[in-house]
Amino acid sequence: MEEHPNVELSRRGYAAFGSGDMETLTELIAEDAVWHIGGRSPLAGDYEGREAVFGLFGRLAEKSEGTLKLEVHDILANDDHSVVLTRLTAGGSSGRTVSISTCDTAHIRDGQLVEFWTFGSDQYAWDEYWS
Repeated sequence: MEEHPNVELSRRGYAAFGSGDMETLTELIAEDAVWHIGGRSPLAGDYEGREAVFGLFGRLAEKSEGTLKLEVHDILANDDHSVVLTRLTAGGSSGRTVSISTCDTAHIRDGQLVEFWTFGSDQYAWDEYWS
């Protein structure tokens, strides 16, 4: 059975994020995308527009000292959505670490992510790490 095209889109996106491939991320994330990060950490909030999303990515890299990793476990997708199950880990020189499961949900339109939410298995650990 052939995979849905939005499964491949998601795989490409996570690979591009992991390697810092901004050209592919620019192709896959809509210019008017909205990214939602829950919780109470300094990173929590809504990021509106591709440039704001890329700014978030920069803050994630900076605060984790480049140690943030997402291991994709499974991807489910249809014509309008994708759901990606991952293991997120990060460390750094502060000695703090985080290792949680995440469920990332995206709306996809015309081959681009237009809205994205991430949900972690331990919101307290997430908030503490980024604070």
